[in-house]
Amino acid sequence: MPYPLSTAPSQRFRIEQYFSLLKRERIQYKLAPFVNSGTYTLLYKKGISAKKIFGILMGFLRRLKLVFFESKNYEVIFIHREASPLGPPVFEWILAKLLKRKFIYDYDDAIWEPSISAANRAAFFAKAFWKIKYICKWAFINSAGNNFLENYAKQSGARQSLFLPTVVDAVNRYVPAKAKNNNIPPVIGWTGSHSTIMYLQSCIEILKELKQLHEFALVVISDKKPELDIDFVFVPWNTQTEIESLQHFDIGIMPLVKDRWSEGKCGFKIIQYMATGIPAVASPTGANTSIIDNGINGFICNSKEEWIRSLSMLLNDKAKREEMGFLARNKIEVHYSLQSREGAFLQMLKDARW
Repeated sequence: MPYPLSTAPSQRFRIEQYFSLLKRERIQYKLAPFVNSGTYTLLYKKGISAKKIFGILMGFLRRLKLVFFESKNYEVIFIHREASPLGPPVFEWILAKLLKRKFIYDYDDAIWEPSISAANRAAFFAKAFWKIKYICKWAFINSAGNNFLENYAKQSGARQSLFLPTVVDAVNRYVPAKAKNNNIPPVIGWTGSHSTIMYLQSCIEILKELKQLHEFALVVISDKKPELDIDFVFVPWNTQTEIESLQHFDIGIMPLVKDRWSEGKCGFKIIQYMATGIPAVASPTGANTSIIDNGINGFICNSKEEWIRSLSMLLNDKAKREEMGFLARNKIEVHYSLQSREGAFLQMLKDARW
């Protein structure tokens, strides 16, 4: 996996939360992040420093040692996103072609699509986005976070692929609030990292127009306070208070733009909202339309008018919010909870044994 333990949401929810299952099944495992904790703290700082370069070089050396000398000691090799964040798929090629090893390839974004952010601008040309199709082809099993991602694996010539959604622990962590919200005014909420704030910004004009019709509070949970052209309450993201902060929402929103990168989104914000008993309103992009049953446990909105109409109805009708939230929670328990997917995850590991 790319990053140290408990640092990246993708690997926390797609790999790390299954560790308790592995322990129960007495399956031994070893974590092999590409960068160590020291290098990770430098990655998202601007510029190219000697320490950052050294940390990445050490990551390549650790990978060489792991692939050539240690991989033979394990029955299953599990690669999340890529064996190395930079350069061509050398390690995946060595495993599949030279050492003839099976490996599981897991991903939850359209990472073959070139994407530039302030954090990765310096490394953009070394990312080798083209390599993903080859990793999909060489993998013994591809584990994809939504149907669009799974179809990409199939089109790349994957021998096996399966849809394994990103899920939440709906028993021990993501649960509805013990007491019903009596927020006055009602709260519309959004959660996400600073790198995805542009999706919320795409919805600001709708929210400003909605403000002229209804009284509500907008709450934003993020790792950095964004600049938004609307009044809002900022709640710093914290792993200890994340669930409690979500439980204060009355309505959760997930606007997206229509592009291929967004099609790879796995609707995790929606899953978080619905798991805590909150109806979600979202764009018809990525996995959103599979997770939300439109008009039953949330709303899918194709236009500004639909956004305003859906949010207005939920703001005006507390009983409807609670009914849809109850049905949303049921959907997560059955299809998008850790408990509902442990069997599939375990079977995938068994199928990929050497």
